[in-house]
Amino acid sequence: MTLRVLIVDDEALARARLRSLLADCSAPAALVVAEAATAVDAMRCATHQALDLVLADIHMPGADGLTLAQALRQLPIPPALVFVTAYAEHAVQAFELEAVDYLTKPVRLERLQAALQKVERLTLAGRAQEADLADEFLIIQERSGSQRVALAEVLYLKAELKYITVRTAAHSYVLEGSLADLEQRYGHRFIRIHRNALVARHAVRALQKHHDAQEGDGWAVLLDRVPEPLFVSRRQLAAVRRELQGHRASGSGLVLQHPHPQPKPITRIKYP
Repeated sequence: MTLRVLIVDDEALARARLRSLLADCSAPAALVVAEAATAVDAMRCATHQALDLVLADIHMPGADGLTLAQALRQLPIPPALVFVTAYAEHAVQAFELEAVDYLTKPVRLERLQAALQKVERLTLAGRAQEADLADEFLIIQERSGSQRVALAEVLYLKAELKYITVRTAAHSYVLEGSLADLEQRYGHRFIRIHRNALVARHAVRALQKHHDAQEGDGWAVLLDRVPEPLFVSRRQLAAVRRELQGHRASGSGLVLQHPHPQPKPITRIKYP
């Protein structure tokens, strides 16, 4: 594999030295995707790029490398961290912050390669764990950083242009991606009700007659903790009805509603 690396050091020569050493590394190889001279710039990079490893100096102007380490730990998927510094006295504190390794300058190639191998083992284990988490969470990228949203809390997914609205009871998020891909991956959790919408199976409460300004007369689903009805296309109506029947059979309380009470049949009485 190739590790995606961010180099953080306030000295340009030190960054160049590390970049040169990383170019000579193999098994695993390393790709420098960004460099930063301050902890603030480093966090900006870490927030907007997928990273496997941060190589960071400790003594830098402003926030130091230890402060950066604390901030990195708050990311939804924190990268591995290896300190590269001229001072050995911070080693204990560095490992308390879960640094993978602590390299002292001048860094030797074989020592750097050994650190990369540690990171590779942790990264592969982490990716296996992420695959498991991906079945339970959506990762939402926002300006303030990444956020994990539990799929169990998602009530519906609605496509709008190239974005998808992810709706929970408390918030709405915007996700880049394909509704078809989400349906393929999470079809056991969601049912398609329209070409542009998936709803959580567990949240469906009723199917009722509905008039939509664009679609005309038809049917809509009512979801738990969502005030607005969501229109069901004619193409998906049969599937939604089957889902409704399954809920009714399981006693979940899902009902079929009509906009007005249905009149009782008139019984004609014959008098002798």
